[in-house]
Amino acid sequence: QVQLVESGGGLVQPGGSLRLSCVASGNVGSITSMGWYRQTPGSQRDWAALIGTTGSTKYKDSVKDRFTISRDNAKNAVYLQMNSLKSEDTATYYCYKPTDYWGQGTQVTVSS
Repeated sequence: QVQLVESGGGLVQPGGSLRLSCVASGNVGSITSMGWYRQTPGSQRDWAALIGTTGSTKYKDSVKDRFTISRDNAKNAVYLQMNSLKSEDTATYYCYKPTDYWGQGTQVTVSS
């Protein structure tokens, strides 16, 4: 089993920044792609940013140029730097590791 623990969420004003962290523990195994997903009440969970084993990245159009995903394989960690936050970024953010491992989620609220 693999456990994913996210941290770094909170309340931030529009235009502000937050950095989310996700650390994997347990039977982590070999390096895999990882991702950050987000979900709002009544909506399906959707991907926001993905990072491959070699560090290649992919972003949802809505977060491109504002969010940066990165990883530290030595620490089994993945990060999401979120800048220029907007109210529509408000959601619960989940870390994901294939094949079906999810963190417990961390709430991000963007509000003045």
